[in-house]
This record gives sequence, C-alpha cells and structure tokens, in this order.
Amino acid sequence: MPISKLDPIDRQILAELQDDGRMTNVELARRVGISAPPCLRRVRALEEAGFIQGYHADVDARKLGFEVQVFAMVSLQRQAEVDLSAFEALCRDWPLVRECHMLNGEIDFILKCVAPDLSTFQSFLTGALTAADNVASVKTSLVIRGAKDVPGVPFDVLEARLAQEA
Repeated sequence: MPISKLDPIDRQILAELQDDGRMTNVELARRVGISAPPCLRRVRALEEAGFIQGYHADVDARKLGFEVQVFAMVSLQRQAEVDLSAFEALCRDWPLVRECHMLNGEIDFILKCVAPDLSTFQSFLTGALTAADNVASVKTSLVIRGAKDVPGVPFDVLEARLAQEA
C-alpha cells in the first residue's frame, strides 16, 4: 500500500497510534470518527502493509538503572556491502546498542548506546566495539541530557505536503 493509497482516516489512525499505541480500538475509532469494526480492519491493513511496525512501551532508562547514554561514531576500514552487513549484524547482537544507523559522510555508522555506568560502557567499547573486525575508529560522545526524543514522523508536515500536492 503506497502512501498515495492512504486516505486521511488512515493517516489520522497512524498519527493517533503514534501518539498513544495503547488506546483501545473503540477509543481510536472515536478519535478518527468511524465505527470500531472498520477501524480495526484499517489498523490490521496498515500493520500488514508495514506502516505500523510494532507497539512499544517508552520506558525510562534512568529509572531502570541505565545512567549512561552514548553516541558512538564508527568508521570502518572497508565499506563493501558484505562488510557493512557484517557490522550491522554485530550491532543487532550487542544489547547495549539500542540504535544503529548507517550514514553518508565522514563516519559510516552512528550507534546509540545505553549502559548502567561508565565502566560497563568502557568494557563494551574496548572489548567489543573497537575490537570488532573491520572497525577502523570509534569516536564517542556522552549524552549530558536530552532535549527532545519524539518517535515517528511529524504528521502535520505530511498533511501540509499532501495538501500542496492536491
């Protein structure tokens, strides 16, 4: 289902679920102005089409004892697809790595990592990340505080763009 096939109700369903994925189908249907059965059918179709990739709780890492958040900028020695894929596979296996993004530019990957303390992160950094095959260099930046962390996409921007195209 390409984006052009999404009608305003589908987009509103996505926006509402992005803001609150725990609401009941009845509440979602009320918010988007349709009855519950067609709302549930639409949600299932959006899930099957891959627009909805999952539902997650937004947990407070610090309250769970993960006091350290670090961004690691990783450069690889080789950037052949097999090497990039191998590094991505490693990242998926490392529990402290919560996000991994391949970039265009001076660095190849940026990793968002969490750890309970600096010594745990340092052990990961020296024992796993910098020791990994094909890693040329790693630069890290410790997060002091976060100012914004909003998942998903800005639906108001999407709606404005679609209105201009119409």
